[in-house]
Amino acid sequence: MNLFRIILGILVPPLGVFMTVGIGATFFINILLTLLGWLPGSIHALWVIVKQEEKVSREAGVEQGRSF
Repeated sequence: MNLFRIILGILVPPLGVFMTVGIGATFFINILLTLLGWLPGSIHALWVIVKQEEKVSREAGVEQGRSF
């Protein structure tokens, strides 16, 4: 996992989400959660970052002919 994005997801949640998925619904949901409180925004950011990493690694495995 990209340690830098995880640290940003903890410290500045919207920035971590933006660097992971760009501007979209997920980014605006994270801004809303961060405005409601830092902890909900951070939890959501970490969830988005980890899920994106899982998706990328799963797709890389399929390209190499592996099945999970």
